[in-house]
Amino acid sequence: MSLRSKHFYCYRHLGHGRMVLLQKKEELRKLQEAIDDGQKELDHLRHGAKREDFKGKIAVGPVKNANWEERWESVLKWRQRHEEDQMVIKPNEALKLRARVDFTANGVQRTVGEEWLVTASGAYMPHVEEEVVGKVKARVLTEKVALHLEATKTFVDVFGKERKAGQQWLVTIKDASTHMPNVYEKVIGEVPITTLNNRQYCVVHDPVDEHLEPRFGAREVRNGECSFFLHPGESIPEGIEDVVVLAAEEALLLRAIESFEDVQDGKRVKRVPGDKWMFYGPGDYIPPVQVEVLEQRRAMALDENEGVYVRDQKTGQVRSIIGQSYMLSPTEVLWEKELPPIVEELLQLPSGSKHNIKDTASAPSVTRNKTQVVRFSVQHNAAVQIYDYKAREPRIVFGPGVVMLGPDEQFTVISLSGDKPKIPNVIKSLQLFLGPDFMTDIITVETSDHARLSLKLSYNWSFQYDKDKGETWSRLFSVPDFVGDACKAVASRIRGAIAAEVFDSFHRNSARLIRAAVFGMEESGKIRDAFTFSANGLTITNIDIQSVEPVDQKTRDSLQKSVQMAIEIVTKSQEASARHEAERKEQGAKGKLERQVIQDKAQAESARKEYLELQAETEAIESAGTAKAEAKARAEAAQIECESEVAQAKLKAEAMRITAESELKSLQAKQNKELDYQRKLNEMELTKAKELAEIESKKFTETVESIGQDTLLSIAQAGPEMQAKLLEGLGLKGYLITDGSSPINLFNTAKGMVGGL
Repeated sequence: MSLRSKHFYCYRHLGHGRMVLLQKKEELRKLQEAIDDGQKELDHLRHGAKREDFKGKIAVGPVKNANWEERWESVLKWRQRHEEDQMVIKPNEALKLRARVDFTANGVQRTVGEEWLVTASGAYMPHVEEEVVGKVKARVLTEKVALHLEATKTFVDVFGKERKAGQQWLVTIKDASTHMPNVYEKVIGEVPITTLNNRQYCVVHDPVDEHLEPRFGAREVRNGECSFFLHPGESIPEGIEDVVVLAAEEALLLRAIESFEDVQDGKRVKRVPGDKWMFYGPGDYIPPVQVEVLEQRRAMALDENEGVYVRDQKTGQVRSIIGQSYMLSPTEVLWEKELPPIVEELLQLPSGSKHNIKDTASAPSVTRNKTQVVRFSVQHNAAVQIYDYKAREPRIVFGPGVVMLGPDEQFTVISLSGDKPKIPNVIKSLQLFLGPDFMTDIITVETSDHARLSLKLSYNWSFQYDKDKGETWSRLFSVPDFVGDACKAVASRIRGAIAAEVFDSFHRNSARLIRAAVFGMEESGKIRDAFTFSANGLTITNIDIQSVEPVDQKTRDSLQKSVQMAIEIVTKSQEASARHEAERKEQGAKGKLERQVIQDKAQAESARKEYLELQAETEAIESAGTAKAEAKARAEAAQIECESEVAQAKLKAEAMRITAESELKSLQAKQNKELDYQRKLNEMELTKAKELAEIESKKFTETVESIGQDTLLSIAQAGPEMQAKLLEGLGLKGYLITDGSSPINLFNTAKGMVGGL
C-alpha cells in the first residue's frame, strides 16, 4: 500500500492498549508533523499524564528512524486489538454506559457516575471517560403482556412524559411494540392481561383515573366482556367472580354500605348505609361497589309437618312457618330454638322414653337443626303436655299424631320411678302412656305375729279421662311421678291390712286380703273391681301376686314345711281319687265287653237268617228265570216305545211354541214400526204447526211494524168517528140492536158512549 493513497489507515498507541483510527485527511506534507506530535503525546501519556481519545480522519506517515515493514506490522497488531475492544450494537439492543469523570461529549455534559444508553445500531468505540456497564435488550410487548416499570429518578421518558422518582406505570402494546428500559427505569415485572367473559365480573381496588392517577380507597366494578391490564396499585383481592344467577325460588340479601340511588321495579330508590333489601330471581345480578351481598337465599319448601323458626330483627318477634314454601324477608333470619339436654336426648329416641338402668346404650349422636320446628310423633294411646311460657298455659296433644313446638313452647318432661323395688327418677319420657299397662313392685310387709314377707306384686292400670271434656285432660299431668305415688299408696294399704293378720291366715287368704286392702269393700261385702286416684284419674284394675317370700330364715323354714305338708296332702288325695276312678273305669269296661259279646251273637244269628232267605230266593229265580226274562224284556220294549212317543209329543209342542213366539215377535215388531211411524208423523205435524205459527206471528209482527203505530191508531179510531158522524147525520142520539126478545130502551145510552168521543 502506498502512503500517497487517498485513504490510508494506521493506528497509534495511546496507552493501556487503546488504539485510535487515523485517516489521512490532509496533505502528505503534514504527515511528519502529526507523527511528531503523536510521539510527544505518547511519551507524555507514558509518564502518567491525562488520557485522551483522538477522533477524526488524520494522515499518518512513516516515523523517522523506522523502516516501513516494522511500522506496518505494528499497525496490523494495533488494528487487531482495536477490533477486539470495539462494541457492536444490534437492533433492539442498547449499550449502557457510565461516566468515569466529568466530561462533555457531543455537546452533552456528563457527570461522574451518570449512566445513559446508546441505542444506535452498529459498532461503537467507548471513550476513555466512559465505562461499559453492559448491554440492555428491548422488551417485546404483546396484547396479553404489559411491562411494569418504576422510576428510580425524576426524568422524562421516551414518550415525552415526566416521571417522578418512585412512580410506577405500565407500558403496553398501545404505546410501543418494543420498549427499551431507560437507565432510570426499573423493570418490576410483566403484567398479564385480565380477561372477563360475559358471565364474570371483578372489583378493582384503588383504580386509576383517566389521567392514570391512583384513587386510593376507591373501588370499581368491571364486568365482561372486556380485557384490561391492572395498573400499578390496582388489585383484585376477591379475584374474578361469576355473575350471580338466580332461579325463580332464589334471592339475594343485600346491604348498602354507601349512600346511592338504586333502581328497583323501574323506580328510583334512595339507599342509605345499613339498608337491607332483597333481589329476587329469576335473573342475574352484579353487585355494585356500594352494595354488600350478605347471603344467597332459597325458598324453603316445607311439607305439612315441617316448619322453621323465623325471627324479625326489627320487632324481635319469633314465629314458626309450617307447611308452605317460604322465602325470608330482608329483616328476617332463621332463629335457633334451644332445648334442655334431656329433651334433646329424648327426641333422638324412637319412643321418646329412656330407662336409666335398662337403657345403658347411649342415644345416637345426631345434630339437630335448631332452626327447624321441633316435632315429635305421639304414639297411640299416649299424650304429650306442652307449656307455652309466653301465654302461661299448657296444651295437651293425644296420639297418634305429630306435635310441633312453637317458639315459646317447651315439652313437659315426665320423670317416673322404675325398677323393682321402685327407684325415683329412673324413667324419663316426653309422652304419658295412658294404658292399659302394668307395673311391678316389691314391698316388705309384716304380719301380726311378726313374720316379715317380701311381696312381688304387679298392678294393671290405666287412666280414666274423657276426650270431649278438656277439664279432665289437665289432671293427667297433675302428679309428676304417678308410678311412685301409686306404688307407695298401694303398698301402704297392703301393709296396713296384713299387719292385722297372722301368718297362717295371710298364707291361706293372701289374694283376697290384698285385693280387699287395695280395692276396698262394698256395703254388701263384695270386693270392688278397681281403685281410682282422684288426683290424676289413675285406676288400678287388677293385682297379680307373683311371689311371696319370707324375709327371715325361721319364717321361710316354717312356710316351706307347711307348703311341703300341703303338697303331700294334695298328692295323697289325688292318688286316692285316681285309684277310685281307675276301679270305676275297669268295672264299666267289663260290663261293656259282656254286652258286646251278646250283641255279636245276635248279629250272627240275624246274618244266618238273611243268608237262608237269599238262598231260597235264588232257587226261585233260577226256576222262573226264562219266562221272567222274556216278560221283563217285552215290558221294557213297551216302556221305551211309550217314552219315544212322549218325547215326540214334547218336541211337537215345543215347535208350535217356537212358531207362535216368532209370529208374536213379528207382530210386535210390525206394531212398533207403525207406532214409530205414527209418532214421527205426529212430530212432523207438530213441527209444521209450530213453524206456521211462527211464520204467522212473524208476518203479523212485520205487518204491524210496516204499518206503523200512527197508522194503527188511525184505523182504531176510524170506526167510532164514522158512527158518530152517521148518528149526527140521521139526527139520532144513539142506537142499539137486539134480537127482540129483550125490549130494553138504551137510546140515551149511546149519547154517553158516542157523544163522549
